[in-house]
Amino acid sequence: MRALFIGQTYIDVTLLCDAVPSGDDKTVARDYAVSFGGNAVTAAFACAKLGYVPDLIATVADDWLGRMFLDMARHYKIRVHPRHVGRSSLSFVLPNNGKRAIIRARDDKFLHPFPHLDLDGCRALHLDGHQGDAALYYAKLCRERGILTSLDGGGVRGNLDALLGFIDVAIVAERLCEQMKLTPQQMIEYLKARGCRIGGVTQGERGLFWYDEDGAVSSLPALPVPAEKIVDTSGAGDVFHGAYIASYLAAPEKGFAAHFRFARAAAAYKITHVGNEAGLPTQADVALLMREFAA
Repeated sequence: MRALFIGQTYIDVTLLCDAVPSGDDKTVARDYAVSFGGNAVTAAFACAKLGYVPDLIATVADDWLGRMFLDMARHYKIRVHPRHVGRSSLSFVLPNNGKRAIIRARDDKFLHPFPHLDLDGCRALHLDGHQGDAALYYAKLCRERGILTSLDGGGVRGNLDALLGFIDVAIVAERLCEQMKLTPQQMIEYLKARGCRIGGVTQGERGLFWYDEDGAVSSLPALPVPAEKIVDTSGAGDVFHGAYIASYLAAPEKGFAAHFRFARAAAAYKITHVGNEAGLPTQADVALLMREFAA
């Protein structure tokens, strides 16, 4: 096992349309995509596409969407350790002018306890706060073993405060700042106080506001992708997380400034493609963008 990711599985249906119909109206989408979804799940697929295939503890239902998800994972050679639920979770994603509206239906009523895995060879753990019991168990275990722990803080979830006490790299969304009524600077101080060695706030087109291994705070601007090339920003943050884990696995001796520069190029690739799967870059794709923008 190179790395372990833990999260909630979705099947994402992405529809590019000019307007959302209401009443008895109908419309035809200009483009669409169907793919895996979920924060840590998408990050795991991104990491795999970049050459570092992780293990994944994810929710799986015994229905046709669940079987479709397992088929996707097999294609990427990701070993899924299922946390069974009654029904698959579904997201409808509607990108529009650099933003995206999302309608979700989720089943997180677990039918069984989470699996206990052998972590031999594991070098990184990535969580999104879902499956809080499993997340806390593995974060504690990895901290004891000196395995890097990473958290995508997309929003307030169950045991977030306790979980942060065992996280090395905490990158959260502005949405979490809003929910906790903290400014990005206050969020930085909060993450430092919880003992996170590296932390930051993703700010969409404004990039990443973060602090490094020495506690120095700085901003990493997003790459200036031309507006006409941006088609779907959904999943960009998830790709960012998966990419910095892949970069860390490739060169753990490098500082996170290098890993985050790699990851922002991966995220820039994602926003120019519709859907999560089409937006997963290869190493060559990332290298090309880094050269193009001298990043």
